[in-house]
Amino acid sequence: MQDGHAPLYEVSDLTALDFDPFLRRALRTAPLIRVRLPHGAPGECWLATRHDAVRFVTSDSRFSRDIVGRPLPTMNRYLIPLDRAVSFVDPPDHTRVRSVVASAFNRSGMTVMRPRAQAVLDRLIDSMVAAGPPTDFIEHVTSPFPMHVIGEVLGVPETDRPRLRTWASVVLSRARDEAEVERARLAMEEARAYFLEVSRERRSRPQDDLISELGAAVERGRIEEEELLALVALMALNGWHAVRNHTSNMVYLLLTDEKLRSRLHSDPEAVPAAVEELLRWIPHKHGVGQARIATEDVEVGGVLVRRGEAVYVSYVAANWDEQCYPEPHRFDIDRKGPPHLAFGYGPHHCVAPLLARMEAELLLTTLLTRLPDLRLAVEPADVPWQKDVLIRGPVTLPVTW
Repeated sequence: MQDGHAPLYEVSDLTALDFDPFLRRALRTAPLIRVRLPHGAPGECWLATRHDAVRFVTSDSRFSRDIVGRPLPTMNRYLIPLDRAVSFVDPPDHTRVRSVVASAFNRSGMTVMRPRAQAVLDRLIDSMVAAGPPTDFIEHVTSPFPMHVIGEVLGVPETDRPRLRTWASVVLSRARDEAEVERARLAMEEARAYFLEVSRERRSRPQDDLISELGAAVERGRIEEEELLALVALMALNGWHAVRNHTSNMVYLLLTDEKLRSRLHSDPEAVPAAVEELLRWIPHKHGVGQARIATEDVEVGGVLVRRGEAVYVSYVAANWDEQCYPEPHRFDIDRKGPPHLAFGYGPHHCVAPLLARMEAELLLTTLLTRLPDLRLAVEPADVPWQKDVLIRGPVTLPVTW
């Protein structure tokens, strides 16, 4: 790969929920394009943006996620997987590890979890209403809600749950210098030590939670302890960070899009469909995630990817592919088309999409019912947005009612 021939894809912080102009151009160019990334090994790699190409790369076994230790171009200054992280393991080991959490996040598991999540949300709304307006909706609701839900699923004691937020805020961001790289490394070490302590305690005194189930799987030889630690850290940190930002973005749109708000007030049964279109429409991720390596020559959308070359995918771009979603910039609750890829695709899709959907649906439905007059306390242009995060979202959402 010759350095200097491909455009540099260096993600900058965009305004509010503006779509990335680089991805917009890439979508119109080809299913895969050559790019350079700002960190890691110098050189070029591939970026898949169109819906069909993204689905092909993420589901074809000739593209491997076993990339730990490989010199690759990257978006971030660091890659700190825990040992045996499921994100960097191919099937069949990947399938074996994920199978131990499948029942916790399937439809029957969500049926059990739904009233518990609703109770958490009701308490948070009660507390916010008691505090009175104006106030920050994120501080009162969309930050603590997923923190407590994933904490309850895993079995993290309530007093320890704010640590999940602290670790995720450090690790799931773009490091600006080596000092921030070191902060992220230390945060991951601290998270690993914490979950090691909790998991070993649960193996001797199990409770009705997922960490106990995973501990039992270790005892039965289904998974190894390092696999448990990597899986729990992945679920804990992403279970807060991604949902905090997804739901904050959704509430921002609910409070700034009169057409959306009016439709859901008049047709609350449309909330699940609205959540799906919000997941498609919101350009939630900054940049790209983790690479895949071609284990042999593979043709993708008429483009030949050589053995050993790195391929990244953009689910954000795929969700705006106009060949699948006509006028992708237009928010349309009644939109037809293939399912969105906000939760990924193939073996490495999100571990708990049903949980994330449930949290979003509960939140929007509860707001429409309990706080129909909720509105921004500032102009939309005055809402501050986070910098250098992997999942985009506002810093605060000042609201009144």
